[in-house]
Amino acid sequence: MADKTRAKRALTKFGIKVKKRLVEMNMEQRELAKALGVSDSYLADVLRGDKKGLKYQDAINEILGFNAGPNKKLKEVI
Repeated sequence: MADKTRAKRALTKFGIKVKKRLVEMNMEQRELAKALGVSDSYLADVLRGDKKGLKYQDAINEILGFNAGPNKKLKEVI
């Protein structure tokens, strides 16, 4: 019988930063996903780097209070 448990996949540097900020804000990942208008699984894919999520970068930065202006790229925030 195959093991049905999934191994956790590593987060990107940005994903780690987002997760830490969510803890600081006492906010769940699903709440952030809802605020962005995306599914929980899509946001998880973005945080792991499986999806780029480029159109949500500014919104994530704004919601989480990262110091990024609208013209800064996500890599500059990290």
